[in-house]
Amino acid sequence: MQTHFLPELLADPDMAQSEKILRACVHCGFCLATCPTYLLTGDELDSPRGRIYLMKEMLENNRPADARTVRHIDRCLSCLSCMTTCPSSVHYMHLVDHARAHIEKSYERPLSDRLLRSALARVLARPSLFRSALRAAAMARPFARFLPVRIATLLAMAPKRLPAPSAVDRPQVFASQGARKMRVALLNGCAQTVLDTAINEATIRLLTHHGVEVVVAPGAGCCGALAHHLGKAKESHEFARRNIDAWTREIEDEGLDRVVINTSGCGVSVKDYGFMFREDGALGDKAARISAIACDVSEIVSEIDFAPTGSAPRLRVAYHSACSLQHGQKVTSAPMELLSRAGFEVVPVPEGHICCGSAGTYNLLQSEMASALRERKIANIRSVAPQVIAAGNLGCMVQIGGGTPIPIVHSVELLDWASGGPAPEALRDLVE
Repeated sequence: MQTHFLPELLADPDMAQSEKILRACVHCGFCLATCPTYLLTGDELDSPRGRIYLMKEMLENNRPADARTVRHIDRCLSCLSCMTTCPSSVHYMHLVDHARAHIEKSYERPLSDRLLRSALARVLARPSLFRSALRAAAMARPFARFLPVRIATLLAMAPKRLPAPSAVDRPQVFASQGARKMRVALLNGCAQTVLDTAINEATIRLLTHHGVEVVVAPGAGCCGALAHHLGKAKESHEFARRNIDAWTREIEDEGLDRVVINTSGCGVSVKDYGFMFREDGALGDKAARISAIACDVSEIVSEIDFAPTGSAPRLRVAYHSACSLQHGQKVTSAPMELLSRAGFEVVPVPEGHICCGSAGTYNLLQSEMASALRERKIANIRSVAPQVIAAGNLGCMVQIGGGTPIPIVHSVELLDWASGGPAPEALRDLVE
């Protein structure tokens, strides 16, 4: 794609990177066939190619975003299916991230939108605030019919029951069972520590059972992805900086072999810290080192000698491959191979490359499109008649689980169960 950026604009590293990405696009349109929003609307401006044209015109002229550009960029899930499809290796993720930051700086949204987006960025990333907000939502739910539709929709999505805070999410070290093979830091995250504490508990049991010492590092927390995808670059970088500092202290103290992430959306963000801080003289090398050792939990379990005990029944499992895992991290076969080794009958989901509609805060901000994508995903899951659904990302679990009675669990819970851990609570009715 031909570009016409002025030299002074290209002095900005982010603008220079976006110009390079734009030049790689050859207008082929392969991305249209795999873009979830284009499949729903048929509007090319809701496709990667259409959005690229909008972003090019906005950035090239360094002009404030307009309502049309914002509408179509907001509709992008950042599922990154287009990056898997693109024959020209256009790095759409970095381009749309830059565009969102530009929109955040240059476009004044309606007050209600600004308040909602700021609240999501602040509350979801802080477990204590998020827990309090969900309790307030539970009390407000009976009055939903008197509230604006958007607020009522958010209240309906809030879980009816929350697990108690887990002791494993406090900073501490979990010793390996037997000889130590590795020492890793676990990103225990933010929203996950409120919505589903069983995931971190299962991860720690599974890893320590296989000789891995696990550290929950003081000072680590939200990866920054939620704020990042809302265009709030300053806030997202601050979260990332805290994690980099926390894990660097561990590296310099007793060492780390890996930083393990069990929420694949967070994994994409942590693996991108090196790029995020590439121009930061004080933090750049540390960020690159963290990104180099970051891995999804399925990647590390594939490295160690995974030893299932055969204690779990042979259930038929539909594996939902989260976009952030298959497209963002290019981890595709490992989770299914591990589940098969654990003794489960694993079946892929048709149209597995199409997003379920979760996408961080997308299902809260673009509920209509998110609901349509969820129904499409659930229909495909039902077609393979599973007893249980497995996924590697909490957001997908919440999104899909809200539309089907088929139980859904994190893949690591099944691997832990097959290694002698407890049956996941969601599957107790299947095994009793």
